[in-house]
Amino acid sequence: MSNREWHLLSRPVGWPKPEDFALVEAEVPTPGEGQVLVRNKYLSVDPYMRGRMSAAKSYVAPFELGKVMQGGAVGEVVESNAEGIAVGDHVLHFFGWREYAAVDARHAVKVDADAAPLSTYLGVLGMTGLTAYAGLLRTAAFKEGDAVFVSGAAGAVGSQVGQIARLKGASRVIGSAGSDEKVKLLVEEYGFDAAFNYKNGPVSGQLREAAPDGVDVYFDNVGGDHLEAAIGSLNQGGRIAVCGMISVYNNTEPAPGPRNLARLIQTRGRIEGFLVGDHYDLQPQFVQEVGPWVASGQLKYRETVVEGIENNLEAFLGVLRGDNTGKMIVKL
Repeated sequence: MSNREWHLLSRPVGWPKPEDFALVEAEVPTPGEGQVLVRNKYLSVDPYMRGRMSAAKSYVAPFELGKVMQGGAVGEVVESNAEGIAVGDHVLHFFGWREYAAVDARHAVKVDADAAPLSTYLGVLGMTGLTAYAGLLRTAAFKEGDAVFVSGAAGAVGSQVGQIARLKGASRVIGSAGSDEKVKLLVEEYGFDAAFNYKNGPVSGQLREAAPDGVDVYFDNVGGDHLEAAIGSLNQGGRIAVCGMISVYNNTEPAPGPRNLARLIQTRGRIEGFLVGDHYDLQPQFVQEVGPWVASGQLKYRETVVEGIENNLEAFLGVLRGDNTGKMIVKL
């Protein structure tokens, strides 16, 4: 058996290019003591991976040049040298961008393929969902009656933020997206009260029209003009949770900051960044609360599925372009 895996050959400058990567044939690894061999079935591609392609110091180590990259994956155990995990079990782990992975059992989480589709453990019931849950409820300290604005709202995280806010009693939920089709999805399927296409005009004006009484919480996935607009519409005591800033990930020069930060003095507003890794203590609570919402259909989700590991890179670039609706998944 061969094991195809994606390697990073050079660190991208600006937008990643195909020549920065290579799909390499390698041997299928042999699991050691305490390890399992997993045949990956679904791979995750996420915006944060762009940061790991840079050598700049960050919250997570950069990908090594000439070696296989990493990312969330779920697959079937085909060989086990570990207690508690048997052949045929399905596990969630962090060794994606490849077809087969030898994984330490302590880094593999068993998941139930009968309880939910396997792909959901990479999205709505996985790290993506927990990111939305922790960022909204803990970092942004959402409370019933808050008006909530979400950027990148048709993406995997943003779509869950808006729906959780609605289910938790938000007075108004507003989302931005990059196409009229996505705007329609936010309102008609996800239950947002209002949404707008940020390509149709200045974000600040569209936000003021969608939220004439201002916003209490802004969940930031985009940065740039979205962050500045949110500060401009922030109510007294408003909170901003910074999850991501996809608008600047491929910049070669530092992006200018919001020009209206002084408004935080007037509103006594707060901006706080967060990483989902700091909030894994919420995982049991998250599953207990969100799982039934997903099962009942109260919380809806979408997946954009790309077939074949040979298309893993294109799927990743699609996330940076905003091609996906909901979670981008690669099916092997």
